[in-house]
Amino acid sequence: MSRRLRPLKPDELSPPQRAVYDGITGGDRLKGPQHFPVVAADGSLTGPFGVMVHAPGVGDTLQQLGATIRYRTGLGARVREIGILMVGAAMRSQYEWWAHERVARAMGFTDAELEQLKAGVFESADPAEQAAADLCVRLIGDEPVTDADFARYTERLGTEGIIELTTLVGYYRTLAQLMAVFDIGVPTEGL
Repeated sequence: MSRRLRPLKPDELSPPQRAVYDGITGGDRLKGPQHFPVVAADGSLTGPFGVMVHAPGVGDTLQQLGATIRYRTGLGARVREIGILMVGAAMRSQYEWWAHERVARAMGFTDAELEQLKAGVFESADPAEQAAADLCVRLIGDEPVTDADFARYTERLGTEGIIELTTLVGYYRTLAQLMAVFDIGVPTEGL
């Protein structure tokens, strides 16, 4: 919930806002297992989705980008969640961490792995996971990517994977910033 932004129920939405709402609720996010609620008991949207409907021009583009990143890239599911959780931890985004810790646990992440991610580090024997974690640290810290780093990331993630992961980091940083501005934390009621 946000104390700075009133949740909008479906019957309060303008036609452009309703299009964003329908894009969020009618898309891939609500298919399959639900590890965190996107829709509150009153029909309003939770987390960053509740912000998106307030600015439909930007909100629709954001929700489409988010759906693409989550459901239509070549990133492995663990690599994707490593990136999301590293951003959530670095940006101190309560909602992002809360929501995606649930996803990660359902995927089999261990407590030790989650503790590492929360600390902004990740050690993995899987070369793609390790490359993803290393790239995320650089992106989140606004550190340069050296030619040697780039060669290693390309070998382990491919060019497409680097582009997708870099976009993922930027997207989730944007969500974290939106939620910080509107003081959106973990949902506590009505779910």
